[in-house]
Amino acid sequence: MHLIQRMKIWKELRRLEQRAREEPSPTTFVDLGQVYINLEMNDKAQRVAEDGLALFPKSVELRKLLDCARRGLRKQRAVELRTKLTRSPNPKLYRELAQLQIDLGDMTALHATCQEWSVRFPDDAGAWLVLGQARLLNFYRDLAAREGQEAVRCLERAVQMDGEDVQARRLLGEVLYRIGAVSTALDHLQALQVHEEQDPELQALLRHVSSLPDHGSDVDSLLDEVEEHGCLAHPSMTAAQPRASQDESLGRIRDSLAQVAEIPGVRKAAYIKGSRALVKGAIRDGKDPFLRVVRVVAKATHRFARRMDIGSASKSVVDGSFGHICICVYGEVLAGVQCDNGTDLELVLAELQEIVAGSLYSGTHDA
Repeated sequence: MHLIQRMKIWKELRRLEQRAREEPSPTTFVDLGQVYINLEMNDKAQRVAEDGLALFPKSVELRKLLDCARRGLRKQRAVELRTKLTRSPNPKLYRELAQLQIDLGDMTALHATCQEWSVRFPDDAGAWLVLGQARLLNFYRDLAAREGQEAVRCLERAVQMDGEDVQARRLLGEVLYRIGAVSTALDHLQALQVHEEQDPELQALLRHVSSLPDHGSDVDSLLDEVEEHGCLAHPSMTAAQPRASQDESLGRIRDSLAQVAEIPGVRKAAYIKGSRALVKGAIRDGKDPFLRVVRVVAKATHRFARRMDIGSASKSVVDGSFGHICICVYGEVLAGVQCDNGTDLELVLAELQEIVAGSLYSGTHDA
């Protein structure tokens, strides 16, 4: 960058910093943060985004800025770790780099890192554990049988290499019982008692899994059924527990959905979590085409984004003769709207994002 260009940027930076102090607004904070990102000062961009969200907590653009800054910081740390590994490789650095790559959604780099890790340290089960974690995240997000098969394979390899690896055995046991292989899962979870005999959480998990019906031990067939039906055979222990504030949380979601339905042009609105749904508008039953489209599109966009290695799809819009279908999804929680042409789509998507984010926040604190 030429000296004159740098001088212009620093001058603009000082102007934006002054405006952010004197006349704060989401746009000013975003502009300031973007200049910091362009200068590769992601730590300052993160601070600006956090300061802006403290004043404007509902700003979608500031949340995007915060995500971008954090992503930039992770990329910078990944470069630092790669340099250190070139000079002095060790499993601890490989694990940190692999976890960063999972956060960044860079599966290609993750596979390369884990392959190098396992070649340099063939007796370390950590590479298989981390790869299994990444595959497991993809499986729980998309419920794709292939991802589930790879996750189980990697975690089984980690357990075979290190039978005392508590994390690998617990993750393996949990995914097995959730797809229906309850008996096989109990074998792994009971093996943990040798190392965590006094762990009350493990005891509660064992009681929960023991109460579930077993669907067999053919993992591949069970995973195919999960993908076909679009849901797991059994809920997690947390989801199965009664929550004192569940009615209150559902009430908030229902009220938010009603507000979305009142936006001019909106005809149908739905909030979906797992097999349950809250709806507004002319929706006859669970087989309504709108609900099916919302589920299918959410799953398809996630898979496409993953296969293209471009991260994850959180918001989508489908256009057609029926108007627009707007979808916001994260994990197993999604919200969708069918609206007419001319509807303010940015407003609709922002409201859907608020519903999904609020649902995730409530679920985290209720648990």
